[in-house]
Amino acid sequence: MALAIFLFTYVFIAGARLPFLKLDRPGGALLGAVLMVVLGVVTPAEVFGHSDNPARHAIDGDTIILLLGMMLLAAYLSQAAFFRTAGAWAVRKAHTPRLLLVAVTFISAVLSAFLVNDTVCLMLTPLVLVTVEDAKLPPAPYLLAVCMGSNSGSVATFTGNPQNMLIQGASGLSYASFAAYMALPALLSTAIVTGALVYLFRYDLPSKRFDPQPPPPPVDRGLLWLTLIVLAGVVAAFFAGLPMSWSALAGAALVMALSRREPREALERVDWVLLLFFASLFVVVYGVNKHGWAEDIRELFAPLMAGPPWRETLGFAGLTLVASNLFSNVPFVMLARTWVPTLQNVELGWHVLALGSTLAGNLTLIGSVANLIVFEAARGKVNMTFLGYLRIGLPVTLLSFVVGLAVLLAEHALF
Repeated sequence: MALAIFLFTYVFIAGARLPFLKLDRPGGALLGAVLMVVLGVVTPAEVFGHSDNPARHAIDGDTIILLLGMMLLAAYLSQAAFFRTAGAWAVRKAHTPRLLLVAVTFISAVLSAFLVNDTVCLMLTPLVLVTVEDAKLPPAPYLLAVCMGSNSGSVATFTGNPQNMLIQGASGLSYASFAAYMALPALLSTAIVTGALVYLFRYDLPSKRFDPQPPPPPVDRGLLWLTLIVLAGVVAAFFAGLPMSWSALAGAALVMALSRREPREALERVDWVLLLFFASLFVVVYGVNKHGWAEDIRELFAPLMAGPPWRETLGFAGLTLVASNLFSNVPFVMLARTWVPTLQNVELGWHVLALGSTLAGNLTLIGSVANLIVFEAARGKVNMTFLGYLRIGLPVTLLSFVVGLAVLLAEHALF
């Protein structure tokens, strides 16, 4: 029963539609979670975490709280016009379309290293669309720069994306040690994304200089400095090893208390649908794990990872890249986080899972929620097809993944 519900839910996670049910990803995940409880696979006590044993908690509350805290901080940055200011700065500094493409990619990557990549894409996409329209430039390469740069940059830290947050909760690794290993692969992946986009769109972007002078956005300097200082304190708390979920939520609450603004606007900017989506997925995957199907799936792929540590690592890396697109990266990480402790090099396994599941988001249009956010927001202005995205995503993902994995292996060999 658990596997049947999971497969039913996966139909919607993969973006498919059933003719008799008009459900999207969040709706399908919620229906799957409800079926898990109604059909007795998961108990209500397990859903609400009433047991003293954390292993009997279906929903990872720390991940949900961390997501909420980071979304609120991003919402206050948006209210203070931080994202619009960053976009205007990029336009002023970039005097050619290609330099603007480089700037958009790296801005998206750097912001996503510290804020949740889905939120960054949600904030940047409308700004990029306005910018390229004013400059009379084709929007597709710049939208790809937003989502692909966001995916590659978010590799760097636990707060970059939801799957890294899941890994943080399961691995027990510190924020500082994870970032120390993942920063260079993230940087090189972003550089590869940038170079690939510039090369692949070399005939679409004019080489002539342009000098757009966007009017400076009205900035709430008090709110901007308050949020930036608190965000810096939150990141410092991460590096100090304090609980990440409550550090983020405490920072958001502090800004809320000191901003002298009604909190409703910030709360309305939180993507509550995304939080519901992840909470529902937790319940569905917990039901699969509870009945042993996750272990059965691991045994199915065990031959790919049999042998010495290097072969095990390469097999797990390839499995992560492919399965993150088949199952979607967040559900796959929810399954695979129970497998990593069985690997010969556990810490390397966590790093490979983070790298593969995140960079896999650049492979296909449905590989990452960030991709869907960008091109849903641009609907009517850009018609990005699955094959059109794959033509760009395939070389970008394979090259960045191979380089990132090589760097990870070298780092573990040296340190």
